[in-house]
Amino acid sequence: MIKKWLTGLFTNPFDQLLKKASAENASRFLIVWNRGMGDVPLGLYALVHRIRTFIPNASITFLTRSDLADTFKMLEGIQVLVAEDWKRGNQYDTGQSLKEHNLALNMFDVVLEKPDPTRWLKWQLGTLVPKLKWCDEWDALVDRFDLDPNETYIGAHVNTETGGYYGYEKNWDVSCWQKLFNLVQKENKGKILLFGMEKEPAFLMDGVIDLRGETSLFDMLSLVKNRCRYLVAPDSGVLSLVYYLNATYPLTLVSLWADPRQGVLKQNVASPNYELEHTPLIGENDNVSNISVDAVYNALFSKSHE
Repeated sequence: MIKKWLTGLFTNPFDQLLKKASAENASRFLIVWNRGMGDVPLGLYALVHRIRTFIPNASITFLTRSDLADTFKMLEGIQVLVAEDWKRGNQYDTGQSLKEHNLALNMFDVVLEKPDPTRWLKWQLGTLVPKLKWCDEWDALVDRFDLDPNETYIGAHVNTETGGYYGYEKNWDVSCWQKLFNLVQKENKGKILLFGMEKEPAFLMDGVIDLRGETSLFDMLSLVKNRCRYLVAPDSGVLSLVYYLNATYPLTLVSLWADPRQGVLKQNVASPNYELEHTPLIGENDNVSNISVDAVYNALFSKSHE
């Protein structure tokens, strides 16, 4: 409590930096990012917003790894440089990575190699609605998948695939997913679309279409937007991107939580998609495995959603 109170007495260090940059007519920003996908809407959207509040004409460039590059295309008015050899969690020489693009650190006025959105941007919680740009041409990506537009599809992101970066379990038990999928099929509610990077754990079940590892970021979002009437996901980058997609389409979203003090629940603002109906389910004792299959099924298919 004392630490929080003392922190509130001092000016935000990021605001101090921006005031100084504005006074010096510094406008060329380089931001280095090698963390999570969900941080783009949850942190970096506000970072860009704050820079432009102080310096409206700022030129903002992100240096990031290749698997995050598409995510940054949903932030408006920024540039992206890709470091092809970067892997999440590793440290790299920013100057050396810039050389691969024939650039140097002295070509930027402000370089943020270790941005701290959690500490710098507390003001955004409950206030700022992240809005990720959607381009109409991405809608056509759904056409390459042989899916009946008249069928009911339930999207499922069964594994965050980032468990090693957190001190607790984010993923629902595999057995729970299996029971849910069996119940969906038994009650003829629709077909399941699996989203993710890796085809493990396997779900060799009727009515389950495994698209893991077969979609780009925009393929997946186009499928959710244009084919899925429902989506179930843990606290993950997929959940955050879908929640903050600045497009209007009907979706019943059920999210599974171990820690409600994170992600979109911590952000505490409505989705920009006013047709999105979100039901968060929180595991008792901060344990996601304590969320029952019946609770998820009922949240998806309650009468209000039919």
